[in-house]
Amino acid sequence: MTFAARAFALATFIFLSACATRPVEVPSAPAPAPAPVQAPPVAPVVPPPPANAIAAGVSLSAAPQFITQVDASKALAAFRTSCPVLLKRQDQSGLTNSAAWSAVCAEAATVAPAEAAAFFRDRFDWVSVGTGKAFATGYYEPEIAGSRTPLPGYVPIYRTPPDLIRCTRADGQTGRGRIDETGVCVLYYTRPEIEDGVHANKGLELAWAADPIDLFFLEIQGSGRIRFPDGSVMRLGYADQNGREYVAIGRLLRERGILPPGGANMQAIKDWMRANPDQGRALMRENLSYIFFRELTGPGPLGALNVPVSPRATVAADPKFVPLGAPVFLALDRPEAYGFWIAQDTGGAIKGANRFDTFWGAGAEATQTAGGMSANGVALILVPKGTAIAPRAQP
Repeated sequence: MTFAARAFALATFIFLSACATRPVEVPSAPAPAPAPVQAPPVAPVVPPPPANAIAAGVSLSAAPQFITQVDASKALAAFRTSCPVLLKRQDQSGLTNSAAWSAVCAEAATVAPAEAAAFFRDRFDWVSVGTGKAFATGYYEPEIAGSRTPLPGYVPIYRTPPDLIRCTRADGQTGRGRIDETGVCVLYYTRPEIEDGVHANKGLELAWAADPIDLFFLEIQGSGRIRFPDGSVMRLGYADQNGREYVAIGRLLRERGILPPGGANMQAIKDWMRANPDQGRALMRENLSYIFFRELTGPGPLGALNVPVSPRATVAADPKFVPLGAPVFLALDRPEAYGFWIAQDTGGAIKGANRFDTFWGAGAEATQTAGGMSANGVALILVPKGTAIAPRAQP
C-alpha cells in the first residue's frame, strides 16, 4: 500500500470513529495524597545539674609542689577567722560536717606562719569536684560618690524592705516574694519597678548614689563604700536580694556583637554604657535582680560567713560545691591569682562547681586587677584529712 493510500485509510478510520462513538471521558486527576504526618522532634533530655559536690563527683588529688610560705601564711590567717563559723555551719556541699573541722581549727590557732604550708599539705585531703577545671573572675570593694540627702540626678540606695519575705507562690515554688493586695504570695518587684519608685518615700533609703552605673556595679560587687561630699564614708554590705534571676549584662553585650569575646570586662562595659546612656539604662534594666544593702560599722566588708573578707585571700564560691570557710587552692593561668584562697563569700553570678570570684580589696589597683580578672585552671578543695568522702566516678 502506498503512503497516500495509508493516509487515506487512516483519515477514513478517524472520521468514522468520530461519528460512531461518544466523546471519551478523560478521568480527572486524582486528589493529591495528604502529606505524611511527621512526629515533632524529640527534645534531648538534659540531665539536671548536680545538686552538690558529691553528686558532681569527687576525687582525691595530690597537693601541688609549688606552695609559698607567704601565700600559705596569709591563707592561714583568713582560715582562722572562718573556723568559728565552720564549727557551727551546715555544709551544703556534702563534703564535710561541722564536727570534721574541730581538730584542724584547734590546730590552726597554734600553727606558726612559717609552718602554714606544711599545715595545709599534711592535715588536709586535697580533692577536686567534677572535672576540677576552674574559672575565676575578680571582685573588689568599690567606692562611689554619694549623698546623705536626695539631690537632682542621684539615685536611692535601699535597705531591705519589710515586705520582702520567703513565701510559697501559687505554682508551688518557695522563695523570695511578697504578699499582694489579695493576700497571695507573688514574685517580688523587679529592678525596673524598684527604679521607677515603688519604694520611694518609705524611709528605706540608706543614701543616694551620684551615678546609677556606679551603683549598678556596686550591686554586682555586693559591698562597697559611699564617699560623701564632706569626706565621710559609709560602708555598705549585702543585705538581701529581690529573688529575681541575675542576668549578666556583659554576656548580653557579647551575644549581641556589641563587645567582642574576651572584651566584655567591667571597664569596657562601663565605657559603652556611658557612651550610650539610653541603651545603657535599658541594658541594666534587663537584669531584673536587685540588691538591698545594710550599713556596716565593723572592720572591712563582710562576706557570706559574716566575717570580714581579706584582699587576695577571700574567694567567693558556690556553697553547694565548696564548704564555706574551707581553704581552696587555685592553680590558675594568672600568676597573681595562683595559690591559696579561703571560701568566705558567695555571689549571685557564682554558681556551679569550680566557679570562683577572687577578692582584691579597695582602691585603684584592686579595681584594675579585679576588673580584668579572667583566669582558667584547676581548683582543689581542702577538707580535713580522713573526712568521710564518697568519691564517685566522673559523669
